[in-house]
Amino acid sequence: MSELLIDYATIAVILCLGIFVQAAAGFAGGMLIVPLLMWFGYSIPAAQVALLIATIPQNLYGVWALRSDISVRQLAIPGLARVAFFPLGIWVLARMESLPSETLRQIVGGFILAATLATILIRPTPRPSIHPLWSWVTFPISGMVQGMVGMGGPVMVFWVQAHDWNTRQSRGFLFAMYLISIVPAILILWLAFGNRLLAPAVIATCSIPLLWIATHLGLKVGSWLGRKRLRIVTLGLLLMTGIAGLAAPWMR
Repeated sequence: MSELLIDYATIAVILCLGIFVQAAAGFAGGMLIVPLLMWFGYSIPAAQVALLIATIPQNLYGVWALRSDISVRQLAIPGLARVAFFPLGIWVLARMESLPSETLRQIVGGFILAATLATILIRPTPRPSIHPLWSWVTFPISGMVQGMVGMGGPVMVFWVQAHDWNTRQSRGFLFAMYLISIVPAILILWLAFGNRLLAPAVIATCSIPLLWIATHLGLKVGSWLGRKRLRIVTLGLLLMTGIAGLAAPWMR
């Protein structure tokens, strides 16, 4: 019983932290939740299923609130391409699981560091439309990375930033893309890794009321401090998280 309570407290606190940051800064939830859960001994599949369930309320609310700015036609091909490549990422993940835990933390840390540096350095020029080829590159990569390490969002964000969409259109598209892939992702994870995902899935589901509170607090803090300040703090935190992951063998 005490072990179950420790598991619940650990997963719930980390999920609340990630969702708080996601609500406040507008990004980075998954890039914090996955490595932090790994540092506490949870596997990548367990961290993924907890993360996916934790984001359901936020994505549902986002899609509903921004439904008038969401185009189903714009979602069709990106959504299908992302979901289609998720199994490939899961296949790679299943083979990665034989690696030592320190090596897995290094792989995840490398992804986080690369995504954070790209976020800092890459500023796409918004334009009315971009070549369709970019969709066929972006969303398969997003789906595969999502399956491998649970962090397929950053590459989609760059694609969205390359369009001259307003804030509501951009956020609505991202919320809808995340929501489209949640159920297929959970089902494929379950088929690949089985009942060992049950405990983190149940804990994440039971944490949803706390996650609503974390979301509202994050939105308030984000408005109070301002997105620019929070962006700097969050990027700094992600850089440290990525470096810590790369240094995992020396930080036992």
